[in-house]
Amino acid sequence: MEAKLFVNLPVKDLQRTKDFFASLGFSYNPRFSDDKAACMIINQDSNVMLLKEDFFKTFTRKGVVNAHNCTEVLTSISAESREKVDELIKKAISHGATEAREAEDYGYMYTRSFNDPDGHIWEISYMDISQIPKA
Repeated sequence: MEAKLFVNLPVKDLQRTKDFFASLGFSYNPRFSDDKAACMIINQDSNVMLLKEDFFKTFTRKGVVNAHNCTEVLTSISAESREKVDELIKKAISHGATEAREAEDYGYMYTRSFNDPDGHIWEISYMDISQIPKA
């Protein structure tokens, strides 16, 4: 069996967060979604579980990080082109995100990032592996 990835993130307002990511083109798996959680589909093997903060807390004995003040994880998603990176960032910002930092262009890799409404950082990257310098 192929491994599947489920990243779990706490959110303050589940509906607001679902609406935000739906505006960026993401959809949800209803089999793993209810009034406490939404399973956002990245691709057939990668998902992000958006969990209401109180529900998220039932999975850990540790405190939950306020992502507006601290960073615990950087979630990265690849895009098909540089233009798609810019398009997704522009769309995210128009729906309430803030840009996390300036664009980075390494020639073979182009990356931009945004803070979602809960403060989580999402990196969107395009990589042309044929342009990676030889070691």
